[in-house]
Amino acid sequence: MVFSEPTFLFIFLPLFFLIYFGCGTRARNFVLLMASLVFYAWGEEIFVLILLASIALNYVVGLWISAKLESGTRLPLYIGVAGNLLLLAHFKYLDFLFDSLGISGMVDYSPHLPIGISFFTFQGISYLLDVASGRVKVQRDPMLMALYISMFPQLVAGPIVRYSEVEDKLIERHSTRSDFVYGVHRFIVGLAKKTLIADQLAIFVDQIFSIPGDGLTPELAWIGAAAFLLQIFFDFAAYSDMAIGIGKILGFNFPENFNYPFISKSGTEFWNRWHMTLSRWFRDYVFTSMLPRRPSALRLAFAFFVVFGLTGLWHGAAWNFVLWGLYNGLFLTVERLWFRKRLQKWPVALQHIYLIVMIIIGAVLFRATSLDQIGDFYWAMFTWSSGDMAHLYPMERYLNLYIAAVLIAAMVLSVPIGPALHQKLGDILGNSGRTFLVVAGVWALFAISVVSVGATSHSPFLYFRF
Repeated sequence: MVFSEPTFLFIFLPLFFLIYFGCGTRARNFVLLMASLVFYAWGEEIFVLILLASIALNYVVGLWISAKLESGTRLPLYIGVAGNLLLLAHFKYLDFLFDSLGISGMVDYSPHLPIGISFFTFQGISYLLDVASGRVKVQRDPMLMALYISMFPQLVAGPIVRYSEVEDKLIERHSTRSDFVYGVHRFIVGLAKKTLIADQLAIFVDQIFSIPGDGLTPELAWIGAAAFLLQIFFDFAAYSDMAIGIGKILGFNFPENFNYPFISKSGTEFWNRWHMTLSRWFRDYVFTSMLPRRPSALRLAFAFFVVFGLTGLWHGAAWNFVLWGLYNGLFLTVERLWFRKRLQKWPVALQHIYLIVMIIIGAVLFRATSLDQIGDFYWAMFTWSSGDMAHLYPMERYLNLYIAAVLIAAMVLSVPIGPALHQKLGDILGNSGRTFLVVAGVWALFAISVVSVGATSHSPFLYFRF
C-alpha cells in the first residue's frame, strides 16, 4: 500500500485513526500493531511472514543477549546479526550472486524481494547491537517489540528508527492538538512533494533514460541526471515527511531524514544531510568500529570504501549500485584526505557548484540500468559530443514548459526558502495572519495533490525497492 494512493488516503488512514483514537489508551498499541501488519500484508500477502520472522528473531536473540551480558560472551549477538543478514541476503542478494557467478541460468530460483526488508532488518540489527552494548534495555514484551519493528508509518521506506528513539513512547505517549496539526500539515507537504514534483519529474527522467546511447546529447544527459537527482530527493523526502507526520499524530518523534542536502559545500556535509538515518547507522555501527583513535590515511580510505560499498549494496543488488557506492567512497576519500583544506578556500558559490556537479555525476550510476548506459551517459557528459541519431531526440521533445516549471520549483524548494518565507510572513502579517495563510496554503496543496493522485497512474516510492 502506497501513502499517495486513494486506498490509503481515503480508506485505510481515516479508518485507522477512527479506531485508534476511538479506543482506550491501553488498546492503542494493539490497534497500531494490527494496522501495521494489515498494511504490510496488503501488498506483500504471504511475505508478511518474513516480517514476523524478523520480529521473532530479534525478540528472542535480544533476550538471549541480555541473559548473557554479565558473562561477556558475544555469541548471541553474532548469531542475531548473522541471522538478520542471512535473511536479507537470501531475499535481496541471492539473484545477484548467481548472476555474478554466471550460474543464474543453471539455478531456477528467484526469490521475491519483500518491500522494506532493508529498513526493518537494519532496525533489528541496531536493536541487538544497542542491547549488547548496554545502550538500551532489552524489550521483554513481544507486542512492543513487534510494534517497534513493524510500525507502518516508517516500515517500508524509513526513516530508520533506533529503539532508543521510541522506547519510552512505545509504553506511553500523548498526542497534543499542536502535534496533530503539525503531523497533518507535514503529511500534506509530503504528499505534495510526491505527487506534484517527484511523480512529474519521474515521467521526464524515464523518457531521458530510455533514449538509446547514439541518441543522447550532452544537454539531455546532464539535465536528465540532474532531474533524477531532484526526483529521488523529493520522492524519498516526501515519504519521510509523511512518515514523520503520521508518527507525530500518534505521539512519536521520528528522526529527520533530510536537512536540505543541496546547500552542502562538500561531500562530507552532503552525507550529513542526505538520508541521515542511514548515514548515521553506517557511521555508528560500521565506520567508527573500523577505525583506531588516530587512523592512518590508508586505514581511513579503506573504511570509506567499505562503508560506501556496503551503502551501495544496501540500496540495490546490482553492479551500478556497487559502482555508485565506490564512487562516493572515492569522492569522500579524496576530499577528506587531500582536497578539503583547498576546497574551504574556494568562494562559497564555487564550493556549492563543485558539490552539485559531483553528485549529479554519481546520480547516473544510481539510475542507469546497465553498464552500457552508464558509459553512454558519461561519454555524452564528458566529451560533450552528441550521438549519431541525436537529431531524432531533440530537447524540446522532452523539456516542455510544464516540466521546466516543475524543475524550477524543485530547485527552489530544495533550498531552505520555506523557513525564511515563514519568518518573513510573520513579520509582515503577524502570527495570526501567517497561521491563516499557512493553513489555507496547506489545504490548497492537499486539494491539488488529490486531483493529481486521481489523474496519474500508480507510482510507488522509489525506496520501496530497497
